[in-house]
Amino acid sequence: MAGQATRFSTIWNMSFGFLGIQFGWGLQMANMSAIYEYLGAKPGQIPMLWLAAPLTGLLVQPVIGRLSDHTWSPRLGRRRPYFLVGAILSSCALIAMPNSSALWMAAGLLWILDASINVSMEPFRAFVADLLPPSERTRGFAMQSFFIGSGAVVASALPWMMSNWFGVAPSTPGTIPVTVRLSFYIGAAAFFGAVLYTILTTGEKPPADLAEFRRQQAASSGLAAAAREIIAAVKAMPDTMRQLALVQIATWLGLFCMWLYFPVAVATNVFGAPDPSSPLYQRGVEWAGVCFGAYSAVCFGFAFFLPPLARRRGRKGTHTICLLAGAAGLLSVAVITHPSLLLLSMVGVGIAWASTLSMPYSILAGSIPPGQTGIYMGIFNFFIVIPEIVASLGFGWVMSHLLHNNRMAAVVAGGAFLALAALLVSRVHDRAEAAE
Repeated sequence: MAGQATRFSTIWNMSFGFLGIQFGWGLQMANMSAIYEYLGAKPGQIPMLWLAAPLTGLLVQPVIGRLSDHTWSPRLGRRRPYFLVGAILSSCALIAMPNSSALWMAAGLLWILDASINVSMEPFRAFVADLLPPSERTRGFAMQSFFIGSGAVVASALPWMMSNWFGVAPSTPGTIPVTVRLSFYIGAAAFFGAVLYTILTTGEKPPADLAEFRRQQAASSGLAAAAREIIAAVKAMPDTMRQLALVQIATWLGLFCMWLYFPVAVATNVFGAPDPSSPLYQRGVEWAGVCFGAYSAVCFGFAFFLPPLARRRGRKGTHTICLLAGAAGLLSVAVITHPSLLLLSMVGVGIAWASTLSMPYSILAGSIPPGQTGIYMGIFNFFIVIPEIVASLGFGWVMSHLLHNNRMAAVVAGGAFLALAALLVSRVHDRAEAAE
């Protein structure tokens, strides 16, 4: 007999913190490349300057995942202590970022910001798997997609809203705009407030045998024990996780190409800005933020359709369709010359984004050994950050020597990677679906 379905409000509360986390990511994705160029970075330097995001994810997520597996606080539980610490640090970094006065300062703050966001974000994936039965996890991860989409809608479009809705005056050409500064301040408050809401409204169950848990906790303390456990988990990685790894690598190569170059591609290729000091450049970057908000809005809405679609088409079939929609969206950018038409391209990207944030994790959760959810969710992040590191280290050369600094060509390359990811989904074995 099936158990009683988890209440909608319960899933809402446990996932609400992702709304704030996405303010941090959304502001970063929509504005950091432009901030770097405002501070004097060249197009070929942009990938290397983004290296903070994947490297901090590679180092922080498995460590935090493993630590949260072995944590129990009587007041805050297992995952929530990490939510709180990450939220405090991320909010401080968001306030400091738009006040950077030099390129090195912005790059350093991005390292701090990304590490802090990862401290909050990684345990959220395990949090859902901890609190929901297997039959409810697709709903839980889809709710996270909903909040990621809704948070990014506002975060990405905030600078444009400041200019066009609230009449914030333009800044001195070539400097970080006031609209961006205000947006980051709002994002800091949203990040902390949303994460605090989840901490206050959602409790965690203590281990069944707390005394035994404490003994295991003491036996596994120390950096050496942590390193051994992470290495052992990598060696024992389930086959489903290995197959999903290739899908994730191709997917995130595509997404990283878009995030790196879409805002400046819109400013230079669509709006025709000759350089960052042109007023057209700020208008183009702001419109790119609106486009990012548009794909996030699609993610926000489409998240509701993912669970029923997955029931009808299967999780693999659903993810394949969604990735192909994203590929079509990015490839279509090559033939668009009117800014408004970019919003149509973002529909496909939003569909792919909603699925990327939920379907792989839902498939993965059914193959993870009990009691190791945090560490395996952290290791799974390797297959997000490794392609980002490859892009950060190598795509600058590709831009300079093969694409001749054509930012739009880089965005189109992202579409090709998403198409490859869709083809690789067919190789994945979904244990939960096979058992049904």
